Amino acid sequence: QVRVVQSGGGLVQAGGSLSLSCAAFGSTFSDYAMGWFRQAPGKEREFIATIAWGGSKYYDDSVKGRFTISRERAKNTASLQVNSLKPEDTAVYYCALGKYESFLVLPRRDAEYEYWGQGTQVTVSS
Repeated sequence: QVRVVQSGGGLVQAGGSLSLSCAAFGSTFSDYAMGWFRQAPGKEREFIATIAWGGSKYYDDSVKGRFTISRERAKNTASLQVNSLKPEDTAVYYCALGKYESFLVLPRRDAEYEYWGQGTQVTVSS
């Protein structure tokens, strides 16, 4: 049974930083893209960043230059370093995994991911 476990998050002041982590268990995920999404209160879940299993990355414009996605394929883990946080970054953050034949695929839609973490709250105070 596949499990995706997230850690990190919390309360931080505007301008601060946090590190979010994600670990997958129950299978081999070396050919999976890993992505991060977030959902603010009253809003739909939105894409933040993704990393292909070949290592290439893609970011939404709203976080480009502030957030950094990384992964360790051998350990089935991914991380999201979030810097220069703003109150509008407040949301529940989700890690997701999707299997792809190509090492270049950078999925950006919910439906393109198969497994999801439980979510972790990030709250940014002004």
